[in-house]
Amino acid sequence: MEWRNILRGMAMGTSDLIPGVSGGTIAVILGIYDRLIEAISGVFSRHWKKHIGFLIPLAIGMGGAILGLSRVIEFLLLNYHAPTQFFFIGLILGIIPLLLFEFKSRAKMRPVHIVAMIVGTILVASMAVIKPADTAVITDVTMGTALLLFFSGWLGSMAMLLPGISGSFVLLLIGVYPTVISALSNLNVIVIGIVGLGVAVGFIVSSKVIRHLLANYPGMTFSVILGLVIGSLAVVFPGLPETTVMWGLSIVSFLAGFMVVRLLGKFSV
Repeated sequence: MEWRNILRGMAMGTSDLIPGVSGGTIAVILGIYDRLIEAISGVFSRHWKKHIGFLIPLAIGMGGAILGLSRVIEFLLLNYHAPTQFFFIGLILGIIPLLLFEFKSRAKMRPVHIVAMIVGTILVASMAVIKPADTAVITDVTMGTALLLFFSGWLGSMAMLLPGISGSFVLLLIGVYPTVISALSNLNVIVIGIVGLGVAVGFIVSSKVIRHLLANYPGMTFSVILGLVIGSLAVVFPGLPETTVMWGLSIVSFLAGFMVVRLLGKFSV
């Protein structure tokens, strides 16, 4: 068992609670993105044993962070929204040089790659102007709401694996983010179980697609990923702080986010 993956999983799980931030982004910072995709894709193959030791500690860390920090994230977003978002802006800006280095190690930059990067940027940045669905928290699970929660988890997990696209933001757009956060905060086992099943299915399906793309089209894939990450800055940006105190906190949190990239890099493989 790779027990240090518990810390990596905690970092990924925390980021996945924030609309606009992707656990895949943290996986790139930690240097485990390719291996994560390979492990999820291969866990149901005949070589599953070699992936279990990697995934179980990672899942423990992610699950612990999501269950343990959901209330904290809810509080920070409600009371310190701008500083919290500026922390992740710093983190995202810090990862861009790492992604550029990763790209250069796999392929030579060509005009088609630049076009793909621009398309990815526009695709994610456009989400900043989309009004999230305004729906009530789901407490009574029916067949209809169960299907909604399952496929929401599926779509959210697909986004979680892509750096730059936030699974939480996808849930926000669909309108089930408040339901999921409420379920995690209040330990609504039924809702958590249905969404979790959707997440598991989405992980398996999307990881196989991403693995194929990374193996056969690395340059184009990383061009799109770079665009997705750059575009996510528009989604995360909360607007300018309104008070001097919030300005100060936002600047400090921005610098902290930028420096965290270096800190997390020390846990990379």
